[in-house]
Amino acid sequence: MSAMTPMLDRRQAVAALLEDRDGLLVVTGLGSPSYDVHAAGDHDGNYYLWGAMGAAALIGLGLAQARPELIVAVITGDGEQLMGLGGLATIAVARPKNLVVIVIDNGHFGETGMQRSHTGQGLEIAKVAEACGIEARIVESRAGLEEARASLRRKGKGPRLYVVKVKAENQPRSLPPRDAVHLKNRFRAHLGLGPT
Repeated sequence: MSAMTPMLDRRQAVAALLEDRDGLLVVTGLGSPSYDVHAAGDHDGNYYLWGAMGAAALIGLGLAQARPELIVAVITGDGEQLMGLGGLATIAVARPKNLVVIVIDNGHFGETGMQRSHTGQGLEIAKVAEACGIEARIVESRAGLEEARASLRRKGKGPRLYVVKVKAENQPRSLPPRDAVHLKNRFRAHLGLGPT
């Protein structure tokens, strides 16, 4: 675990990452990452997950494979990504050049009472991702955020993962739409596809 105490504000960090997002497609993990992305500005290119705990990165993978001409960002939390660690191996093998996974890591399970998570006890998701073969970085500063933001504007040699270390605090909820059919159809329309 990093010796540095995380000092980034999660809401400000996510807003900075999504500033001037252009054609970026965003898949959010459950809970706080969805609230943070929504607070940064609702967008037809946001796909908010309200279920499927642990699947955000794999949904991002499927989208990246289906639309290789577009950059796909997954913004999720440490608790949600911990449930989907095996997905990192699948992403590494698939090697999409247009997928960036951003893990907002406060070291706690924010949606269930702020119990300390595995990352709060020393597990480092960036090292797990690297072991799988994914380029990974830990972000603890504004400069690191800018590097991560720049990666959302270009394809890489393969998938990339950033673990953004943030203060352990609960921000006010900014609730996006919860109607899954509406979200699906809105997202499909954004991609030029009809409803299903």
